[in-house]
Amino acid sequence: MPEATVAAPTIGRRLERLAFPLDTSLTSRILAVNLIPLILLAGSLFFLDSYRRQLLDERYRLARIEAQITAEALAGASRERQEALLVQIGREQHMRLRMYDPQGRLTADSFELAEPSFAFGDPAADPLGKDFARWTDAAVDFAVGARQVPPYVEPAEPVADAWPELARARGQGLTQIELRHAPDRTPVITAAAPVGLNGVTLLTTRNAADITQAVRAARSSLLTIAALVLFVSVVLSLYLARTIIDPLRRLAGAAVRVRLGRERDVEVPRMQQRGDELGVLARAVSDMTSALRHRIDAVESFAADVAHEIKNPLASLRSAVESLGRVEDPALRAQLTEIAAHDVRRIDRLVSEIAEASRIDAELSRATFVAIDLAALIENVVSAREDRGLNQGRPIEIERRGRSTLVMGVPLRLERVVENLLDNAVSFSPPGGRIAVVIEKAEDRLHATICDEGPGIPVEAREKVFERFHSDRPEEESFGQHSGLGLAIAHTIAQAHDGTLTVQDRPDGGRGACLALELPAA
Repeated sequence: MPEATVAAPTIGRRLERLAFPLDTSLTSRILAVNLIPLILLAGSLFFLDSYRRQLLDERYRLARIEAQITAEALAGASRERQEALLVQIGREQHMRLRMYDPQGRLTADSFELAEPSFAFGDPAADPLGKDFARWTDAAVDFAVGARQVPPYVEPAEPVADAWPELARARGQGLTQIELRHAPDRTPVITAAAPVGLNGVTLLTTRNAADITQAVRAARSSLLTIAALVLFVSVVLSLYLARTIIDPLRRLAGAAVRVRLGRERDVEVPRMQQRGDELGVLARAVSDMTSALRHRIDAVESFAADVAHEIKNPLASLRSAVESLGRVEDPALRAQLTEIAAHDVRRIDRLVSEIAEASRIDAELSRATFVAIDLAALIENVVSAREDRGLNQGRPIEIERRGRSTLVMGVPLRLERVVENLLDNAVSFSPPGGRIAVVIEKAEDRLHATICDEGPGIPVEAREKVFERFHSDRPEEESFGQHSGLGLAIAHTIAQAHDGTLTVQDRPDGGRGACLALELPAA
């Protein structure tokens, strides 16, 4: 198996333990799993700062080009022409243009030569929404560690030295860019460029409010989408949690009541309408509870039956033992001794069969099934019984129909089933009565039928014969020779092999009973 395939579940379990403590509720986990992507989405708001920087970089380049082109147009032009250009460019480009002479004195201002082409927003007059937007701008700048931008303030004296970018442009002879914030936190971009070679400089000022509006619009759209997705995610998470957790709580409550045993008939919800894993789980728990209740009832009934069956021979044994001390007649003492010995053997037989019946389920649940030729197994059992004289002169005829008679099972236990069925047939068969055993395969099942020529079993009693301690023996059989567990043990072993054991009529319609063992073919 590839290493990655093995490691992936382990890594997943470790991450789960790190992310969610084991005592975290499923509702919290579902909400967290669905909210984490939304938190990451909301975190993308901070990446809008890079979008803003890109817009500003574009405006820097534009401001540099505009200042250089304007400076070239102004160089060599007459005074009147320069002023006309300042007014025209300022009106068309929504900028403020100022010229300074070599001594740094202001010589022309487009805002004084004509109506101002823009005005800074007044925060005091703005609605509450814009105040919140400015607060958000400041919060994002702080979160992303944006550099501090100085506020835009008109100098008290209209001289070039009041503007650092003008001083650098005059000293270096190159265009300089500077960024400031207007009172409403919109960017103000100033560009200083030399005009010709005689020391005259140009200062352009643009309020790039559209950059702020674009960033705020993007942020507002993103927040709206995130809020909508958050609402839908929370609703769906709660719905999902309810459809998962409420059934689990119901199942847990029913399981607790079953464990406490305070209610005899605890109804475990089966959730028939659900076809998902929870429905499968609910039905499995319900079936498990029913099987557990049936097993408990069987154990309680078995314990009561055991007490009842052992009590009778114990009472007889006690009476015989107590009488021995008071009886002087040797013949009567011998009779009492025989009764006591008979009761001891009966108790020993009961204890042995009870112990075997009790451990069959546990033993078969751990056993390894192997392929067994059922016909050969029956033939061996019949031969061994003949050698020991257990068939009591009843001839047993075996008919094998078909060649394949293989089943999967535990040989020792299937031998016990055959022994018990033959014991039953021999007990009820009259002297010299014939016992017929037929083994045949039908589709994927193997049938072994043992028929006798005894009195038969009434239809109304055919289910009872498989109950523990049920005993309806022939009159000629001595009392206490059977415990009433033989057919019950055989029935239990057959069920453990995924088979059945039933009572049927003889196929020829004659007198007698047939016990049919059916097992899955190997």
